[in-house]
Amino acid sequence: MLSFDFDGTLHDPAQSPPVADAFFEKIAALRAGESAVWGINTGRSMEHVVEGLIESRFPFAPDWVVARERELWFPNAVGRWVGDEEWNKRCEKDHKKFFRKVRRLMKAIRSEIEEHTGAQWVEQAGDPAGLIARTEEEMEWIVGKVRELAADEPLLNWQRNTIYLRFGHRNYQKGSSLVRVAEGYGLGPADCFAIGDSHNDFEMLSPGAAARIACPANAVPEIRAHVEAVEGYVCLQSHSQACVEALERFFGSGALQAP
Repeated sequence: MLSFDFDGTLHDPAQSPPVADAFFEKIAALRAGESAVWGINTGRSMEHVVEGLIESRFPFAPDWVVARERELWFPNAVGRWVGDEEWNKRCEKDHKKFFRKVRRLMKAIRSEIEEHTGAQWVEQAGDPAGLIARTEEEMEWIVGKVRELAADEPLLNWQRNTIYLRFGHRNYQKGSSLVRVAEGYGLGPADCFAIGDSHNDFEMLSPGAAARIACPANAVPEIRAHVEAVEGYVCLQSHSQACVEALERFFGSGALQAP
């Protein structure tokens, strides 16, 4: 099973097309030769994933999508995206219960951030708490402060991508979502490949989620260091060309290569 982060990894809006044709050719070959299934594992909402698929002119849809790092979606027989009802409902229920429990902590975090930074606090349906910093440097300060304030709450997690951050329950992130999707296909981490470029990809780029791990050349330094530390593959190329490079690294001969 193949898992791809979208923005910054697979998709590059500065390129035309945003996803290289060679990527789809490689996926088609792995589907035919290895019975591979593939999907997008992203912080985007499902609505914005669909927009990205249209913008990038995908010739065929992924077999699955993880949206907002935790919601699972699959195409039905007529191409309509349908959520994994059991997982998505449990995820929503656990988040609501958890954020009621930590409401004082979240109030303290918000107060500290609004007092000392110019970051914008965000609350919307499905995302009880998040923020948008003005710069990545400001986000670094915020993450440090959040770690300090949340030191006694082990289940509080946050997913960061550049200046954006979403708070959530630690049990629901790209890694646990990937494990859930794989289990649905009767697969485990040993059967999975994952590639990503930013901080919200840490859990997905973990041996507990995927045995074959990679990052593009444009990955943030922390991800590059992490991938090297777990003996993954740091690509020489960026974005979708890096995805092709990594697939060639692990599946180049048409058969599974050692992780």
